[in-house]
Amino acid sequence: MEEKTAKVTISLPRKLLNYADELARERATTRSGVIAKLLEKEEQARIQALMEEGYRELAEENQRMAEEAFPLASEMIRQRTRWDERADG
Repeated sequence: MEEKTAKVTISLPRKLLNYADELARERATTRSGVIAKLLEKEEQARIQALMEEGYRELAEENQRMAEEAFPLASEMIRQRTRWDERADG
């Protein structure tokens, strides 16, 4: 489904306008198409950065949880081993 578009007027420095025109020619599209594509890429980059940040935070939280659980798990294993040794013995 195609999104509705809105017509806007923007002001750009001449240098950027010339560059937009150059990209439009190279990509066989319009200025609007070039600007829309660049904004879409920026949006995707922002989403990607937010996801990476979230995954880093999740990894740090998992690391903290593992560090807290390790001593408890180690103690349980030691106790289980002692219990097994008594049962075998």
